[in-house]
Amino acid sequence: MHVDLKEEIVFRTARSSGAGGQHVNKVETMVTGIWDLSASQIINDEQKKLLYEKLSNRLNKLGCLQVSSQVHRSQLWNKDEVVNKINDIVSRALTPKKLRIATKPTKVSIQRRIEEKKKASMLKTGRKKIRKEDL
Repeated sequence: MHVDLKEEIVFRTARSSGAGGQHVNKVETMVTGIWDLSASQIINDEQKKLLYEKLSNRLNKLGCLQVSSQVHRSQLWNKDEVVNKINDIVSRALTPKKLRIATKPTKVSIQRRIEEKKKASMLKTGRKKIRKEDL
């Protein structure tokens, strides 16, 4: 399921860390996006409940999802990166997991496994010291 939460994200900017010389000291290119799950109009109540469960470790005490980006040198690109990250996180959390269907091993794979076990057993018995009683 794809959602677009760009309208509900609040953006904050700050100076990026790391190398960059004088440019990095005067330009606020790092962008932090904060999305308030409880105040969302795009997500319905059932989806909100599911998101609270699945994103419990990513939400802060106020129930907000906070994502930062300082990968790009442009504030606009970092803003797009934050929007994409939040949309991706929410979309993945809302996508239902596929149920795993248990399967049985095939007869050929069972036979193959038993043959491999027999070979390993013969190899190990061949490594034993020969005793007088065995002759």
